[in-house]
Amino acid sequence: MLAGHFTTALIAKQKFPKGTLLYFLIISQLQDLLWFTFHYLGLEVTEPSDAFDATLSNMAVDMLYSHDLAPLLFWLAIAFIFGKLLFKSTQIGLVSMALVLVHFILDFFSGHMHHLFGSGTMDAGLGLYASNVYLAIFIEIIFIIGSLLYFFKGEAKKGIIRTTKNRVAIISVFAYGIVFMSLIATRSFREILSIPAFDLGFNTNMPVLIFTYVAMLYCLYYFLPKFNTTK
Repeated sequence: MLAGHFTTALIAKQKFPKGTLLYFLIISQLQDLLWFTFHYLGLEVTEPSDAFDATLSNMAVDMLYSHDLAPLLFWLAIAFIFGKLLFKSTQIGLVSMALVLVHFILDFFSGHMHHLFGSGTMDAGLGLYASNVYLAIFIEIIFIIGSLLYFFKGEAKKGIIRTTKNRVAIISVFAYGIVFMSLIATRSFREILSIPAFDLGFNTNMPVLIFTYVAMLYCLYYFLPKFNTTK
């Protein structure tokens, strides 16, 4: 799951305002940020290396340290420590753990295959990106719609007023994520656009993914605080 994880950050900020939006956005994507880091450390190398050849269904990576079930226990502890120390709040520490756990659960149903600890161990996911990528995207769409409806309903109860333009901007961030995933579900950009093989040194897959995550995070961080409240 890509865009769906960010919705959990929105709800966490709404329910637990002591934490900051930026922190919740980052912690909701902790495992994926670790994946990017471990890729460059050579621990979770992601193929294909060329962004123009990549699709959701052909992307291959053993997310041994960032996403597997056994290391999850360690990342849960780290999330708790960060939340508690940064905000001097046991509650935020527990919410941080919840966001990391929900990330794993969502990936179980809509994401790459994960395992207990390594590809030779027990499966800890459905692996729908490889076996039924459109079902995975459909699950993410349903989750996003449900989460955003819950989020906006919660704002209305708190007297938070958003313009239609602002709501559309927030929804568009998630729509972009779904459109991006749908475009490269089974066909690469090279196939769609008939791009010839070439290597300019910057058309690698991981920077494109990182840019997508950072752009979505920035847009949500920019648009979410723009609201008014009723007296």
